[in-house]
Amino acid sequence: MMAWLSVALLAVPLLGALLLLLAPHRLRPLLHTYGLTLSGLTLALAVLMAATFDYSRGARPQFEVDRAWIPGLGLRFHLGVDGISLPLIVLTALLTFLCFVYLCWGTARRGFVGARPRALVFTLLVLEVGMIGTFLALDLLLFFVFFEIVLIPMYFLIGIWGGEGRRAASVKFILYTLLGSVVMLLGLLLVWAQTGTLDIEALSAAHGAGMARSVQILAFVAIGIGLAVKTPMWPLHTWLPDAHTEAPTVGSVLLAGVLLKMGTYGFARIAIPILPEGAMAVAPWLGAFAVVGIIYGALACLAQRDLKRMIAYSSVGHMGFVLLGFATLTPVGINGALFANVAHGLITGLLFFLAGAIKDRYHTADMPSLGGGMLATLPRLGSVLTFAAIASLGLPGLAGFWGEMLALFGAFQPANGLPRGLFLTYMAVGGLGAVLTAAYFLVMLSRVTHGRPRTGGALLDEWEGATPDERPVVPLGSTARRSATATLEPPPRPEPYSGETKPPSTTEPGMPSDHAARSGDEALLEGAGPLSGGTPSDHTRPPGADARLAEAEPVSSGTFSGGPPRQQAADDIRSYELLAWTPLVALILLFGLWPGLLLSLTTPAVQILLGAVS
Repeated sequence: MMAWLSVALLAVPLLGALLLLLAPHRLRPLLHTYGLTLSGLTLALAVLMAATFDYSRGARPQFEVDRAWIPGLGLRFHLGVDGISLPLIVLTALLTFLCFVYLCWGTARRGFVGARPRALVFTLLVLEVGMIGTFLALDLLLFFVFFEIVLIPMYFLIGIWGGEGRRAASVKFILYTLLGSVVMLLGLLLVWAQTGTLDIEALSAAHGAGMARSVQILAFVAIGIGLAVKTPMWPLHTWLPDAHTEAPTVGSVLLAGVLLKMGTYGFARIAIPILPEGAMAVAPWLGAFAVVGIIYGALACLAQRDLKRMIAYSSVGHMGFVLLGFATLTPVGINGALFANVAHGLITGLLFFLAGAIKDRYHTADMPSLGGGMLATLPRLGSVLTFAAIASLGLPGLAGFWGEMLALFGAFQPANGLPRGLFLTYMAVGGLGAVLTAAYFLVMLSRVTHGRPRTGGALLDEWEGATPDERPVVPLGSTARRSATATLEPPPRPEPYSGETKPPSTTEPGMPSDHAARSGDEALLEGAGPLSGGTPSDHTRPPGADARLAEAEPVSSGTFSGGPPRQQAADDIRSYELLAWTPLVALILLFGLWPGLLLSLTTPAVQILLGAVS
């Protein structure tokens, strides 16, 4: 009855992208709201689908569309949604919409006419088609087509709007993922040759009937390699840190929040239900690679200086927990993996938004160069960063806790036929990885949000070996009692500078730029985003930009040159950031406090997936 929703979710962004090709000049004045409107409509359709979904039949596909696609080959255009795919479809639509909010209502809006905005909107809309289509597809070849569609727009998103090393990162991304896709295609064709059908629904119901055990193992390994590259699983992860580091903010959000989920979703939708004997044979190896990835990712994070690169390596560890949950082949473990999938998309998407905001203000993501003390200089931004970090490290009561806990609990009692002693070892190693995860996030917070702010790259203690002053730092604009450490607090009364005192007229390295006072260079100052005029990325600035920034903005020292006292929050969380981040914070809290909301949706589908219910 509501089958049109599945088609509409694909048609809206696809038609929007086609209109950009057919009428580019007419739409150019509307570009700053065009993508926002289309992605908002897609999100509304996804919410309508969630509202009309029959949760009592969550194990069975709904909103189905099944039409002949290529009759000569027996291929069908088969779409549908169940309890596994619905959360990921809503997550994809939400993150895409929030990315357009970030671009269209943010600091980049004034420079929207530059830096190929039409190409950027087109790229993001095509990317949305591929991501949503992957979660809707119920035909193996259709799944593969949508799975591949996302590679090209993401390649251009990194290669055109990325940082200084964008070319190498984009080439590495496309080579790894294409190689994995070729191997996966061979596995899908092997399943087709053995069963004579590509219909995922029929193949899942058969649970491997008609395929010998050796064939299932071979097909599972081939399909699993392709999915593991996208997940990514250690040691096939090496494209990820470079891609995240060089991608623009919106690229990093969608890459971590959605694209990685396409790999793990493939295990739940295709590999495990269609090839159960292959899954049983490969599960111990999958668990081994998963726990190595958990430890490796945590240790790599401890060694990072760049904030975005650290978050990228954290994804390797978090996806290790997801793969460990799948390897247990139990309802508890797979439910945990699916829960961790959604939680990771929300939390890591928020973390990459925050990393982009920090880089926009400090013009660097190098943690030692940030100087610490963000809770004093930008208290709201520092507080949200702290919230996202403790959510990612798995604090109970937040969304990051339940998925990892359930994955470890599944390893405690794996499926019958799997070596329990080995999986108990995996559980212990995974528990150690959870401790290391807490360690590297706490180290990050100590470098970025805590401590005393730097001025001009030097600590306020001006001599080496000075006794640390541990009195609390008073934020800018605070009415609390002044202390020796509150050197950034504005004076109670501005006094004109004399000839003996040089006014602070340059932006010091490591301090955030203040957007309260603007000059004629406002467009340049707001041009840090990927849509700003004259610059192709939010990682680079035109030559001479540093000098112009120095002339336009004083240090965040509390006063303008001879002007009134500076107030707090001019460059803390901005309105468009509040709009983009609030839904993510709310959902992290919601799923953390009410995990049954998501688990009740996935549990029936997982039981069907494992063959526990006829």
